[in-house]
Amino acid sequence: MGIIRLTCAALNQWRASRAVTAPTNRKTGNPPDRLRCMGNYLVAMEAAWLVRDVEEIDDAIGVAVSEAGKRLNSEDMDYVEVEVGATGCPACGEPFDSAFIAADTALVGLALEMEVFNADSEEHASRIAKSEVGGALRDVPLSVVEIVEVPEDE
Repeated sequence: MGIIRLTCAALNQWRASRAVTAPTNRKTGNPPDRLRCMGNYLVAMEAAWLVRDVEEIDDAIGVAVSEAGKRLNSEDMDYVEVEVGATGCPACGEPFDSAFIAADTALVGLALEMEVFNADSEEHASRIAKSEVGGALRDVPLSVVEIVEVPEDE
């Protein structure tokens, strides 16, 4: 016997043809307009990472990426991609590594990406990603930069 994968539209159509009733909303008592299918999302975040006692930009970037990777891997979150972020040059617009050093202390902007499966919406995927990554990277400022819905494989 083979595995059958149904798209959301096909699943809704099959349920409608079989006269399977959807559960009603507890507050209103009305059935939903259509059955909801959950989606997969790629969530891109940026993190601000402080590196102390460093003199070179390349060293600061290496330390920041390494430390973030270690903290994520210690929580079994090796599915989160970590790399240095990019900042656009105010004069020419060309991207350069997002790092700044002052008084032997560096602020490195890290780009983090993870795929969130079975989320209700982009907002839900955002909350899941921030909760997961924020739990591993405590005391590190995080913000969601972009959320892209990943198309379902047919």
